[in-house]
Amino acid sequence: MKTITTDWELIPYSEAWSRQTEWFDALVHAKQGGEKYENRIIFCEHPHVYTLGRSGKENNMLLGEEQLKAIGATLYHIDRGGDITYHGPGQLVCYPILNLEEFGLGLKEYVHLLEEAVIRVCASYGVEAGRLEKATGVWLEGDTPRARKICAIGVRSSHYVTMHGLALNVNTDLRYFSYIHPCGFIDKGVTSLQKELGHNVDMDEVKERLGSELLTFLLSK
Repeated sequence: MKTITTDWELIPYSEAWSRQTEWFDALVHAKQGGEKYENRIIFCEHPHVYTLGRSGKENNMLLGEEQLKAIGATLYHIDRGGDITYHGPGQLVCYPILNLEEFGLGLKEYVHLLEEAVIRVCASYGVEAGRLEKATGVWLEGDTPRARKICAIGVRSSHYVTMHGLALNVNTDLRYFSYIHPCGFIDKGVTSLQKELGHNVDMDEVKERLGSELLTFLLSK
């Protein structure tokens, strides 16, 4: 089956979640019925929003409802793995809706693939990134006191079909991370390509590079 790339651009989180779920359910249904389907890689950005995963702790959100309103943000409890994270303008969000069995991937291998694609995109900008043991996502200087996260990853899988995905900080307003314990961590920082490079980065260029890396990995399976 073919894999297509879609760009939703700036879209409210609730709308993106609804559309994701619709496509996810359709792929699961088609797979179970032996029907044709399309794998999708979706790119988008969201207005300011915090999402709390199934295993997340409420106290990792440091603001109350009124304070959230004051900074123009909303909070959603969602069905992915992981704890709390932030999405906002300048952050590239990628939602792959894929049949992992078609690519011969297990869930751990899939998450590793997402991490590797982001690591390679960072390297293409001269930013050395990597993994941190027992901490999903992509990090800079992960094994040092200066450890900082540049990409969060949280996925849901059912019948080996995926949804949710990754959030790469490109030109993100990092102040919004100060209102949470990102992914449950209180002793590690966050960063962005913009912060590391000292200048704005072209979002369309990052989308192109990340899409290319993901498709390359999938087509090699």
